[in-house]
Amino acid sequence: MSIIANIFWFIFIGLISGLGWIFAGIICCITIVGIPLGLQSFKMAELTFCPFGKEVVYGGGGVSFLANLLWIVFFGWELAVFYLVMGLICCVSLIGIPLGLQCFKMARLALMPFGASVQ
Repeated sequence: MSIIANIFWFIFIGLISGLGWIFAGIICCITIVGIPLGLQSFKMAELTFCPFGKEVVYGGGGVSFLANLLWIVFFGWELAVFYLVMGLICCVSLIGIPLGLQCFKMARLALMPFGASVQ
């Protein structure tokens, strides 16, 4: 079931949002200070392409909090708004509700990617 869901996700949401994460990662990697932000973006792009069957666990400490704060200011809020809008659009139909729930999961991740691990 997760294979079919991942295929639908990739076609309708995953490709566009994954490219957004990759774009953010490239922009961050231009500066030396932004390289950790960019590397995290590339990890999240991988999750974005196929999120079904994977769980996100949040943790971290003060350094993760500061990195998340920088991330929200520069890229996080745009990606989170994208996921929220896509989630609302998907939840309009009964068939799209699982995709919408994944969008809401990804919106939270878009705001706080640092200290999060994928299992």
